[in-house]
Amino acid sequence: MLTPANYRFAKQIGCSHVVIHLVDYFRKPEQASGADNQPVDSGPGGWGIAGDPDALWTAEELRDIRRQIEVEGLRLEAIENFDPAHWYDVLLDGPRRTSHMENLKRLVRNVGAAGIPIMGYNFSIAGVAGRVSGPFARGGADSVGVDGVDQTPVPAGMVWNMVYDRYAKQGTLAPISHEELWRRLARFLEELVPVAEEASVILAAHPDDPPAETVRGTPRLVYQPRMYQRLLDLKPSRSNALEFCVGTIAEMTDGDVYKATEQYSAQGKLAYVHLRNVKGKIPRYHEVFIDEGDIDVPRIMRILKRNGYAGVLIPDHTPMVECSAPWHAGMAYAVGYMRALLQTLEQ
Repeated sequence: MLTPANYRFAKQIGCSHVVIHLVDYFRKPEQASGADNQPVDSGPGGWGIAGDPDALWTAEELRDIRRQIEVEGLRLEAIENFDPAHWYDVLLDGPRRTSHMENLKRLVRNVGAAGIPIMGYNFSIAGVAGRVSGPFARGGADSVGVDGVDQTPVPAGMVWNMVYDRYAKQGTLAPISHEELWRRLARFLEELVPVAEEASVILAAHPDDPPAETVRGTPRLVYQPRMYQRLLDLKPSRSNALEFCVGTIAEMTDGDVYKATEQYSAQGKLAYVHLRNVKGKIPRYHEVFIDEGDIDVPRIMRILKRNGYAGVLIPDHTPMVECSAPWHAGMAYAVGYMRALLQTLEQ
């Protein structure tokens, strides 16, 4: 989807910045072509096959993408998600952990050298697992959601809901505790945040979605709003910040999405914001149009404005609108709504 036509579409509907994904979530043996909609589970293969473990994104490649975006009058604000092929043993604390941390350091340096300010990530073993699609939004529009938490054990050779080793021996991942996963995150931050500081890159952590205590038998880190604070406190730094997903926060059982937005925006810790709407909470919720869910989006915007948030807002997910260009129509609707709210706030 990183094409001049899509960049022009973004510019035409009023976008100023772009957040991109370089991980191919649709790379399956039986499906070589991509898709515009969000990936959902497809059996034991998860989202698909992870990338080439020996092909790190180079500074030159990233710089070329940034320039292509700038030609169309936009700015590249962030890359979202490391490829599991490059860091699975950081998540799993496996035998390649040291070399995989070196991968991440090189990637962050390359992101900085390319002039990209933010690198988003999701420190999760199971990843976004158990998501289903259906006519969940207004008018029967196709969208995604969760109807019960998936606790199917993660097979060997898979992490982050993608397959990094198609030839792994049969079996499943050994269970670990929540504290063990927090220990792995602490080591990750301790080693990578100084590199990010030197590279002038902000590391932005996404909360767990689905925000359940465990998914596929593996522990989760940020499945309640207060747990974001623990992540920030592990390594205080300008480069340790949040990929703040309003929809995911609203799906959590505890806390209040408005209080969480107030707490973390007042600290200046929002690297950028995912702005979408949902109905329901874990273990059952559906994503819907930005103006029809449980979240009072104008209230969220007022909190961000009051606390001086000046970063990027993205409609990270949208329902698919019934027409010849379902994804584009959904995105255009969400962006138009967001721009109207911004103009109202400026009056």
